[in-house]
Amino acid sequence: MQIGNIKLGHLPLFLAPMEDVTYKSFRYMCKKYGADVMYTEFISSEALIRDVKKTKLKMTLFDFDRPVAIQIFGHNIDSMVEAAQLAETFQPDFIDINYGCPMKKIVRKGAGAGMLQDVPKMVEMTRQIVNAVKLPVTAKTRLGWDENSKHIVEVAERLQDTGIQALAIHGRTRAQLYTGEADWTLIGEVKNNPRMHIPIIGNGDINGPQKAKRFLDQTGVDALMIGRGSIGRPWIFKEIKHYFETGEELLPPSVPEVIQNVKDQLAISAEWKDDERRAIFEMRRHFARYFPGLPNFRELRIELLRSENYADVIRLLNIIAERYAEMRVDYSNISLK
Repeated sequence: MQIGNIKLGHLPLFLAPMEDVTYKSFRYMCKKYGADVMYTEFISSEALIRDVKKTKLKMTLFDFDRPVAIQIFGHNIDSMVEAAQLAETFQPDFIDINYGCPMKKIVRKGAGAGMLQDVPKMVEMTRQIVNAVKLPVTAKTRLGWDENSKHIVEVAERLQDTGIQALAIHGRTRAQLYTGEADWTLIGEVKNNPRMHIPIIGNGDINGPQKAKRFLDQTGVDALMIGRGSIGRPWIFKEIKHYFETGEELLPPSVPEVIQNVKDQLAISAEWKDDERRAIFEMRRHFARYFPGLPNFRELRIELLRSENYADVIRLLNIIAERYAEMRVDYSNISLK
């Protein structure tokens, strides 16, 4: 598979763009365990053209990231075109357009998955962005706005005709948010549509190697994108690749191994932000997902999630590592909700 002139090899694994998740330290951990393609967090076109410092910081890229995309969102075509041109100056490998985020604060302005309510505008916006930048442009979207408008086969054709180089599809409508099950049947229809010639990337509900293999066999997509399934489990990329290569599942990591990864991720965040307290706040979503299935863990989890002091967090992590030293994490009942 390739995007423009970027060769990605056979069946690359993509880390999905996620707000407040795919910042530097988490991208680093996922790359360490085999993620092939990275994305920044969502970049607001309006904030970018207003030169908001926090937004520009999100676009800081590192050597380990590559290949990497900057993903932009917005509802105004002129602003999106200008944002794409500005994003290009940060030298990503490609530009991605967010037509899939279901968050109310984004959708109510007509951005993200809100664009699925105005497909002609979506197509025109994509066309103008493709024509305005030199880098390859890709897009990420959903099956449709709701159950009555799952027009992804037609939408994919129209987006392809604008000149995008790849399309990622999350197998839910906007109305579903993240409820129910992802429908990979329609993703497969897009992939196997004889009119489609750009790579199709499948996304939704990949929470382990077996499900990744099932979705791949069902659809024949060119790549898989993992989002929520990687939070608290960055080694899922390694697990999937091993399963595809050998047909066998790796043993899950031991709790001390998980603890070391948490410490590494936290240290990278603290160093990059130059703010230990802020790094702790950013890590809380990950703390909540790193230790599934541990018995009698509730009190330690609460204490960990409430701690605001770096030394206290390290102390608690050491207690967890010692208390559960002989255990491995258990993903058997993990939920992505």
